[in-house]
Amino acid sequence: MQTLSSPKSSFWRNGWFLILWLVGLGWLLPTAAHATHLRAGDIQAKVDTTPTRNPNRIFFKLTLYRDPTKVQQNTIRVYYGDGKTSDLDIPGGIPKTSEVSVSPTANVITFYFEHTYPGSGRYTASMVEANRVAGVINMTASVNQTFYISTTLTVDPGLGQNHLPVLRAPAIDAAAAGQVFLHNPAAYDADGDSLGFRLMQSQQVALIPNPLPASFIPTPSITNGYEYPNSQSFTSGGQSPKQVSFLDNNGNQLAQVGADASLTINRSGQLIWNAPLRVGTYNVAIIVEEWRKNALGYIKIGEVLRDMQIDVVATTNLPPVIKIPQDTCVVAGAVLNKSVTAVDGTGPNAPATPIQLFAYSGIIPPATFRQSTQGPPRAVGRFNWTTACENIAAQPYLVVFKAQDTPRTPPNSNDPPLIDEKTWRVTVVGPAPTNLQAAPTTNQRVLLTWASYPCLFSSQPGVLPTIQIYRRENSYPFTPGPCETGIPAAAGYTRIASIPANLTAYTDDNNGQGLTRGRTYCYRIYVTFPLPAGGASLASNESCATLSGRSAQITNVDVLTTAATNGQIAIKWTQPRPNVGSFNAPLGYRLSRSATGAAPFTLVTTKTSLTDTTYVDSDASLNTQDVQYTYQLVFFSAAAPQPGSAETSETSPLASSVRLNVVPNSLGRQNALTWTYNVPWDNSGRPTSIYRRVGTGTGAFSLLTTVTPSAGATSVTYADQGLTVGETYCYYVQTNGQYATPTNSLGQPILTNLLNRSQQICTVLIPTPCTPVLTVVPTNCDSLANVNQTSSTFDFLNQRYQNRLRWTLGNTPAGCSSDVAYFRIFYRSTADGPFTLIDSTTQYTYLHRVPLNTSGNTGGAGCYVVQAVNAAKVRSALSNVACQDNCVFFLLPNIFTPNGDDINEKFRPKTASPIVRTHIQVFNRWGRKVYESDKDPYINWDGGGPLGETGTSGKVSNGLYYYLAEVEFADFAGTKRTYKGWVEVAR
Repeated sequence: MQTLSSPKSSFWRNGWFLILWLVGLGWLLPTAAHATHLRAGDIQAKVDTTPTRNPNRIFFKLTLYRDPTKVQQNTIRVYYGDGKTSDLDIPGGIPKTSEVSVSPTANVITFYFEHTYPGSGRYTASMVEANRVAGVINMTASVNQTFYISTTLTVDPGLGQNHLPVLRAPAIDAAAAGQVFLHNPAAYDADGDSLGFRLMQSQQVALIPNPLPASFIPTPSITNGYEYPNSQSFTSGGQSPKQVSFLDNNGNQLAQVGADASLTINRSGQLIWNAPLRVGTYNVAIIVEEWRKNALGYIKIGEVLRDMQIDVVATTNLPPVIKIPQDTCVVAGAVLNKSVTAVDGTGPNAPATPIQLFAYSGIIPPATFRQSTQGPPRAVGRFNWTTACENIAAQPYLVVFKAQDTPRTPPNSNDPPLIDEKTWRVTVVGPAPTNLQAAPTTNQRVLLTWASYPCLFSSQPGVLPTIQIYRRENSYPFTPGPCETGIPAAAGYTRIASIPANLTAYTDDNNGQGLTRGRTYCYRIYVTFPLPAGGASLASNESCATLSGRSAQITNVDVLTTAATNGQIAIKWTQPRPNVGSFNAPLGYRLSRSATGAAPFTLVTTKTSLTDTTYVDSDASLNTQDVQYTYQLVFFSAAAPQPGSAETSETSPLASSVRLNVVPNSLGRQNALTWTYNVPWDNSGRPTSIYRRVGTGTGAFSLLTTVTPSAGATSVTYADQGLTVGETYCYYVQTNGQYATPTNSLGQPILTNLLNRSQQICTVLIPTPCTPVLTVVPTNCDSLANVNQTSSTFDFLNQRYQNRLRWTLGNTPAGCSSDVAYFRIFYRSTADGPFTLIDSTTQYTYLHRVPLNTSGNTGGAGCYVVQAVNAAKVRSALSNVACQDNCVFFLLPNIFTPNGDDINEKFRPKTASPIVRTHIQVFNRWGRKVYESDKDPYINWDGGGPLGETGTSGKVSNGLYYYLAEVEFADFAGTKRTYKGWVEVAR
């Protein structure tokens, strides 16, 4: 840190508190016209919904809550976020549309207005007004601070007629000291977008230029001295002992006596303050985020910032207790008719009072809520909603029910009303498609038909819902649970098609390949609805169809000879069976081969006899040693007995050879065997046999063991353990499969005992290289800190750091080999995380030049490991981890000269180690802030800035300035240090 001379140090000590006082004072003082009156508010928005819709035209509704004993708020100015203000459209301000009294301490004022944006983009429309009501406890001098609310919206024609969240519940509320406080804004999104909630400090705007520049967007900041209402300075260390516990709607305990006060908001928007203690007025901001799901996931397209106010009073009154229905799910078209009840929680010194019940939700109307009885002893209300196709959505609808007592009667006439509230979730799903029928047709096809679907509504204009068609072999007894949409993965169905929901038929031809004769195919369908609302229907009934006859099926792909050339594989298959009568000549089989498992396939033989169902593939190019081959069988015949008739064909499912891989591990004295296959039969019904031969000779293989694969497996592993290092081991495996169909009269499979061998493979259990022992030569930080201190143009960002690595071979594990061909070097730039291979070398030292990343220099920090590799490619274990950390140093100059000569033009460090972030504040001799930024880790202040006392040059005048730099270094610990000092601006 720089050392200051005595006179300047004295100035710093005496002036610093003045600077902090000036910074905290704020720039926008209260005005006479709007003095001390605003309590809460929010801005809501939607895209133009007129017949001549303009996607750039936005309709707004702004709501303010004011103290009715103060001056009126007849107009507002709105900043639209594109640099324009409402003054251009409505000189003198936007007039209020209405003002309604909701309590002796609050009036609600509503403003409606619109704005057309210049084009697509994200904009933040905001309002800044002076001033807040006086006496807000959780901020400093609220009467002197502006009131700021905003809404952020995305203008994009692709979003359609988007509506931002609407907040149905009032933004002011009352709380009782010592009792849990609840509030829910009752947010609703008309498009079915997902909503997120988070708390935020109340916002202000310290400086509004007068006159306004041609383009201006307010920059909000946290109100001065703000603390969240649950701060310990307001709660005296905890909640009141009156509140023993609090249960949510599902019976979960949320609070206990003696716990620290908490302020939270959950995914339903329920704010819980547990529990206020100090009487008075508090403000808190709630951010309601709008998230839209698309093909790539969720994207945030808007948010509403509501600033709400809570009045905490001392009372012996207790809140009522409300009881609501359990969360539910209904099929569109169903009628919901549910009752809500509440009993008064008035304390022992006061009688029970009548209770008012309220319901807030975006579905009210058309849904209704009517209270029939206020009590005491019990208040009753009834919620009624006839759901419709338009209500189908992926997200549940939220209904916030609130019960409020009426204690303002003797002897408690000063007690405020208290509330209890709970959120009810209602999910609406689509009805199941009905009357699904499956019928086999010619050419190995199945025709599906169903009744017209009743719900073709879409939240995305011009886009229909989609019918999802699923198929499986053989029946599955699945009955959807209440509102269980779609088809569970465990049912074994596979989606084969998606078609518009206005269709009523589909032909399944297995993507043009034809279905396999002799099998039973079962189908179900359901409907999905387009975004943003989304949602799905229940699944239909199951309908099955059996294709008569039987296709030819491959039964064997057996490796006879393992060789790089002239290998041999035996392929066998079954004869097809006609639906009726017999097949028409010419007929036969075409057998093709692929080395990749997919097209293109190479024809290897054509057979013209129906009974000729075997072939030994022994092409000279057949490399069974290194390649896994897949075979395709096509049976062809004439469509009719007449000469020249068209050919028909059917393709059996593909079948591959068994491929074996062996990985030796001399440390564990074992070989890891893995074999894979892709076949239409099941290899899990009977065990696979593993054969082994020891030594380099050509002797016979013997059975080592058997392994039974798990159902559906296409890859199986086995570890052959207790082996001798340096010995040669050879292996092959033989699988044993069966088809589920066809079956005999007892329902038992008849195509069983399908034996198929893999290729033979040999390996030597070579000793493992010894593990290296690694060191990294430490950096001389003092020498590095002294580099280029005399230069004002030292280029920190493009400096390259380098680390010198050294290692030796250790003596672990026991019996390891010192035979090493080369070393692999791995690196990571952080203290933990995965390593990346950066190089290989035959040397025992390595010089690593640390690369620059896209955001600049990260220094020499990083960690390394080294691995030895022998000539047989056997790798050692990774060495120890050796790390190099960045040094921590930072030195700023006492003078810079922004005069345009490209020498010493900017205030930046003379020398510094790599930095993540620097927050710099610069003050003049009177303590006024002239510059602030955290955008450049190396500052690079040119003498100007958004807070600068700029003249015609746009730069501050010559003289002394005082800085406060908070620096976060790019070392592993993320070291943070604060530097104070002075700098002279000289030209």
